[in-house]
Amino acid sequence: MKVLKFGGTSVGSAQRMKNVVSIIHNGEPKIVVLSAMSGTTNSLVDIAGCFYRKNIDEANKIISRLEQTYACHIEELYASEAYREKALELVMERFNMIWTFANKPFTAFDEKVVLAQGELISTGMMHLYLQEQGIRSALLPALDFMRINAEGEPDMTYIERHLNGQLAGYSDTEIFVTQGFICRNAYGEVDNLQRGGSDYSASLIGAAIHAEEIQIWTDIDGMHNNDPRVVHHTAPVRQLNFEEAAKLAYFGAKILHPYCIRPAKENNIPVRLLNSLQPEVPGTLISNTAEKGRIKAVAAKDNIVFVKMKSLNILPSHKFLSLVFDTFAVYKTAVDMVTTSDIGVSVTIDNPEHLQEIVSSLEKYATIYVERNMVIVCVVGDLEWQNVGFEARIVDALKDIPVRMISYGGSSSNVSLVMKVEDKTRALQALSTRLFSKPDAAESVGT
Repeated sequence: MKVLKFGGTSVGSAQRMKNVVSIIHNGEPKIVVLSAMSGTTNSLVDIAGCFYRKNIDEANKIISRLEQTYACHIEELYASEAYREKALELVMERFNMIWTFANKPFTAFDEKVVLAQGELISTGMMHLYLQEQGIRSALLPALDFMRINAEGEPDMTYIERHLNGQLAGYSDTEIFVTQGFICRNAYGEVDNLQRGGSDYSASLIGAAIHAEEIQIWTDIDGMHNNDPRVVHHTAPVRQLNFEEAAKLAYFGAKILHPYCIRPAKENNIPVRLLNSLQPEVPGTLISNTAEKGRIKAVAAKDNIVFVKMKSLNILPSHKFLSLVFDTFAVYKTAVDMVTTSDIGVSVTIDNPEHLQEIVSSLEKYATIYVERNMVIVCVVGDLEWQNVGFEARIVDALKDIPVRMISYGGSSSNVSLVMKVEDKTRALQALSTRLFSKPDAAESVGT
């Protein structure tokens, strides 16, 4: 069985929902994971904000606009009046649920219930449309099997047992529809896997059922070799291994949620990135297969903080390094990149929430320099040290761009560079020209 996930743009209108059905209705059994229709989650976030502020009038305006939008989708999607009425009833039930939070103290737990309504609506509408078309389908409520533990990690034992238990209750069913993003926590409360979590849902489901393949359908034809929003004439990468894909996702490639890769890699399940608007395009295949001696792609991660700590020599160097990393750990602040010398250490972080506390803890031992509004540019491929020449290409491409920090060696699949955000576009364009513009540019890093 395969798992197919469709993002918000893929189900963003009645016609696009119909396009999805043309893709999934092929007689093969599959689980289809859906996001909320595009724009819905943002509107639900705005509604939750209104409830926090007790601005009920503004919440009413947003809800009314959403109701009108869904009424138009329903009118176009269903052919019969009976199914239009069922869909309208479904939508009204979800919005009535939202309204129950309007006139009472609003909490973070309530917000997660509000945000869950988008996926519950999109999957309910899809299931009704499949029924109207006479397609054998079943709706699997994600809240009945998708759960995270007290540490916020997926409870795979629970997921596998409850999901397979639900599937065992059906026979002769072609399409199982379920929600991405939403789950329950260890206490049974409605929770979520955070923004982009529908990819993660699909990967966890694939791992739980030992799927043949996980497909992530979006509105772009696979992972590109650079950011198409910044660089013209990018090209899709047809094959990546799991580590390369994980690096690209983590360092800014928006097509794939960073957490999606791990469950698939651990269970050796291929992941295919496909375009729901051009289903005939092959997309990108992610698997354990590696292509040797190739630079595959470039990605950039924004909102980075650069922290340089120069030791005051109060502590021996080994104790100083230990203190630095222990301090970041105490404040649960992950470090993206690290470089060290005999007198100091430099790191980058993407979450500055506890930065002031970290600086206060360390400034008695070090002179600390903090620079915000930085970006990490990451070059990904088979970058083993034996492949002579790739460093020269990267450095040559960036010869006119000031680079604050370079990290290489921690992984054989990427070289990462830190620079100011205002240099990001120039850097991506320069790397694209140097690494990918010639026909043989990406063929081998050793030539």
